[in-house]
Amino acid sequence: MNVLVTGGDGYIGSHCVIALLDAGYDVVIFDNHSTGHPETSVALSKIESKGRLLGSIEGDLLNIADIDPVFKQFDIDAVIHFAAFSQVAESMKDPGKYYRNNVCGTLNLLDSMRSHDVDKIVFSSTAATYGEPEYTPIDEGHPQSPINPYGRSKLMIERIMDDYDSAYGLRSVRLRYFNVAGADAGGRVGEVHEPETHLIPNILKSTFGDGREFTMFGTDYPTRDGTCIRDYVNVEDLVDAHILALEYLNKGGHTDFFNLGTNNGSTVREVFSACEKVTCKSIPLKVSGRRPGDPATLVADNKKAKKVLGWSPRRSLEDSIGTAYRWENARH
Repeated sequence: MNVLVTGGDGYIGSHCVIALLDAGYDVVIFDNHSTGHPETSVALSKIESKGRLLGSIEGDLLNIADIDPVFKQFDIDAVIHFAAFSQVAESMKDPGKYYRNNVCGTLNLLDSMRSHDVDKIVFSSTAATYGEPEYTPIDEGHPQSPINPYGRSKLMIERIMDDYDSAYGLRSVRLRYFNVAGADAGGRVGEVHEPETHLIPNILKSTFGDGREFTMFGTDYPTRDGTCIRDYVNVEDLVDAHILALEYLNKGGHTDFFNLGTNNGSTVREVFSACEKVTCKSIPLKVSGRRPGDPATLVADNKKAKKVLGWSPRRSLEDSIGTAYRWENARH
């Protein structure tokens, strides 16, 4: 089975390519390298596995002439769609960039799928579609009221996918991520963002003695230690869910959506302490005030993914920190 992975040279996409290859799927990567990295495809091409990396195509979903020939050339059977801009703060400053890239790019992708009779897609969605939590843990029945253009762009895509199923029979699974962490246990790929906005890499970057401090924003939240609580799911566990979602669609599963999280939350202080424990280092720390728009608690209810997809996260927060630290260490 040939699977097209858009954004396959990015953080989560590259880990998913490894999981697909290990599961025996043949894979085609499509990436415009605005945030993904060409050298990632080189690393992925060296992996020995049951599946084959059929090609790595540089192109942009905003140009339908880039994506359309890929379906014909590689006889694509299904799509896993990661390609998107994902910085919340940037989306507030430049919403047009996010609506154009995320929504219009996905429309081009879906229309190319229709043209080539491809009717299965797994979509990288986000807990940002829920907005400010009305209760936690957040289940899939929670109202979707995103508070930034990034979250709204992802919700628009979910709605479009509903309509494409109703009208054209194009089935989708939308996976709503909470906080993703960690790196490939084999050290082949990992997290590289510029700028880096994720908590764990930013803490770990402060371990290398270059004068960088980690800034902890807000210590007066109504939580057990005053810092924000988030649900950190390991990236390798996360991509396992994508394989299960693809298998679900292959078996005739209906369009659906699932939260991907651990059902447990860790405070920023707890994550910071765990990073010090795993690295055996004292990490420079600066405490600052709250950032606007940071909810106190975001934790997933993942029962639906467990029940329908048979997915359960297996790796701990310390596992995620350990692989992330080995990845960061290898890059320094």
